[in-house]
Formats: sequence, structure tokens, C-alpha cells
Amino acid sequence: MGRRWRDGRGELVVRGAGGEVSVRVPLEIAASYRARTKGLLGRDSIDGAILLSPANSVHTFRMRMAIDVAYLDRRFRVVAVRTMRPGRLGLPRLRARHVLEAEAGVMGAWGVREGGRVEVVVVQPVKRQGRES
Repeated sequence: MGRRWRDGRGELVVRGAGGEVSVRVPLEIAASYRARTKGLLGRDSIDGAILLSPANSVHTFRMRMAIDVAYLDRRFRVVAVRTMRPGRLGLPRLRARHVLEAEAGVMGAWGVREGGRVEVVVVQPVKRQGRES
């Protein structure tokens, strides 16, 4: 059974070919339907990346910027990496379970490549407002 993600913050860890950590990136985790639907809409930039989970496709309608999109399988292996301009519809990736989004051009600099692997470290889940028990 897979992990149940919650909206929150974390860190994306990208490892180099030798397994050493090459970069750590601030990460937003969007696991709820509402957070996944909003994604990067209405933003001019993002500090780090956003993880949409579960997801296997994205679109860039109403986005203000081009983005890099990495499709990840259940073990966080990178299935594909694409750069998408605003107003595009990405094809679903059958093996993908998570989608990672960031500003266009940064994933290559981070070393996120097809066949590579990333790691997600949860730092702070978002506390929900609501009823108290």
C-alpha cells in the first residue's frame, strides 16, 4: 500500500550518479484535491518545486510561466521530464504516480533526468482548520 500524503512542506533531494546528494530544494506538497487543482496557477514564480500526488498528468492553462514537469513512478524514479509553455495539455504517463513542477530550466540544473531518482523529505504538514474532537 502506498503512502498517504498530506498538503505541506518538505524538501526535494536529488542525488548524483554516485548516490551523493547533489542538491536539496524547498518543496510544497499538494496532496488534497483542492491543492492539486490550484497547483501553480496564478503564480509568477516558485521557490523550489511543488509535488502533486497522486497525479499522472498536468496542464498549463491559465499559467503565467513556463514550467519543467517531471513525472515520477511510485518509487520516485523519473519517468519523463518535459518543459511546458503556458496553455498546454500534457499527456498522461501511465507509470507516473506523482508529478513534480518547477520553473522552466531548473530541473536540468538540479540533475533531475529520466531514469534518475529523487527523494521527498516531509518537513511540515499543513494543519487543517475545522472541528475539534
